[in-house]
Amino acid sequence: MRTRGLFAVSLLLLSGCGAFAPPKAWQRGHLAQSSMAWDPDPVAAAARDHTYVSKEAASGGASSGGGGCGCR
Repeated sequence: MRTRGLFAVSLLLLSGCGAFAPPKAWQRGHLAQSSMAWDPDPVAAAARDHTYVSKEAASGGASSGGGGCGCR
């Protein structure tokens, strides 16, 4: 009984994902503006990421790996 209830609840939650329609053609212009970008200035974002990875290299940088010595 509990498994069926859990299955029904999960099915209802997943069915809500299909309720969102993709943006219409006239809405795509607003989404393409530079203010809607994750990083409005890609050059500054690349420099910031490079600095972050360089400073955090001993702990693996932006990845989940270990340090430069090969240990974890």
